[in-house]
Amino acid sequence: MTEAAQQATIQLHVQDLAGDTRVIEGTIGNSLMEIIRSSGIDDIPAFCGGCCSCASCHVHVDPAFAAMLPTMSQDEDDLLDSSAHRSTGSRLSCQIPASAALSGIRLTIAPQE
Repeated sequence: MTEAAQQATIQLHVQDLAGDTRVIEGTIGNSLMEIIRSSGIDDIPAFCGGCCSCASCHVHVDPAFAAMLPTMSQDEDDLLDSSAHRSTGSRLSCQIPASAALSGIRLTIAPQE
């Protein structure tokens, strides 16, 4: 793989609802939700298709990566407020674009409501 191709991908460690952790890869620029869904992990329904209107792509982000994430919008914050599974590391994976800085990020898929 060329250096440019390596820089164009990101690696995620995703714990699914069964508690199993998988290491997956995806393209930088796609949302973490898109990467998770395209990897074959079906625990994120993404009912709204990534439009930040349903919270069905809720994940818990490892605290070590929290400072690297984009600022949460008010819409995302409001949607997460409706979740019984919200925690300090809660984010909507559709609102996090994959970047080289996030390679190796650890996520746990939140239970669905």
